Amino acid sequence: MKFQLAINLERMTPNLEMSEVARHTLEMVQMADEGGFNIVWAAEHHALEMTIAPNPFQLLTWWAMHTNSIRLGSAVAVAAYWHPINLAGEAAMTDLLSNGRLEFGIGSGAYQREFDRMHPGLKRSDGWLYMQEMLPAILALWQGDYEHTGEYWSFPLSTSVPKPLQNPHPPIWVAARSPMTFDFAIKNDCNIMSWPLTRPMSEAELYKSQLDEAIRKNPECKPPIFAMMRHACVYDHADRWEMPVKAAQRQLGQFENLFKNLGDVCNGFSQSVDLDSIANRDEYDPKMLHDNLLFGTPDEVIDKLRLYEEIGVDEFIYYASLGLEHKEQLRSMQLFINEVMPAFR
Repeated sequence: MKFQLAINLERMTPNLEMSEVARHTLEMVQMADEGGFNIVWAAEHHALEMTIAPNPFQLLTWWAMHTNSIRLGSAVAVAAYWHPINLAGEAAMTDLLSNGRLEFGIGSGAYQREFDRMHPGLKRSDGWLYMQEMLPAILALWQGDYEHTGEYWSFPLSTSVPKPLQNPHPPIWVAARSPMTFDFAIKNDCNIMSWPLTRPMSEAELYKSQLDEAIRKNPECKPPIFAMMRHACVYDHADRWEMPVKAAQRQLGQFENLFKNLGDVCNGFSQSVDLDSIANRDEYDPKMLHDNLLFGTPDEVIDKLRLYEEIGVDEFIYYASLGLEHKEQLRSMQLFINEVMPAFR
């Protein structure tokens, strides 16, 4: 099993200086590079302090200048917020400046709040339609002159300038959690990343079964790399289990607000909703969070990762952004690199 890192520039409080957030994030990326992680992912979100990423390609280019070999991925560029010519050029430029290290991730978007501002009138549930029109257009623009007449974009003959350094193009990744998206990924030769949120192992098994069904329905297509993401925290002693759980509850209270448009956002900081008041409150029970997320001592984390290995997960995405103190994030990464990863070599 290989490992990937997902990390955001995040501020849970205005008391934390933005320069410190940037310094810490780069240090984590450099640790992952030196420690043998395969890919680091940058998200795309807008007007939110908990995920500061208005353009993932800016972050990836920055990280490329300070790392040696780790590959650099967008997780994900939100199709509905871009024009195909713009997105093709931004991604190709990142591939060029990183000396061919780009992993191009594209998806349909997460928060209705963002859609209301970035693409007013569009329902989050319809974002996948834009992704499915966008990706073929990107691939065509990377090849040469291309004219597009579609449902959501139309433009005369044009191309991507520059072209990607990788030939024929960077690896493509799609964020998938539904049979329709798994099927699209297989038919379009995309690798797949899935996120079971805080749900139990049965959710990860469900995604794997959806992938297997998509492969069965498309026998002529190449099987993808299948990556699974979970919030992660490794600690020295089992009695510290409440530390990441409490951080997760704070952050996920904000996530529920954004995901369901339940509360206010003030100056970029999302109000945390009362988790006891929501219908899916059982998903935030402390013991359930400890059991379902990648939380534990090194030995506990190894045992959890073996379960993903057994169901056929190829690469695991260590999601570091959890609202933890920076020193706790760094210690967790050190333990993961030094005591967990060697068990999978």
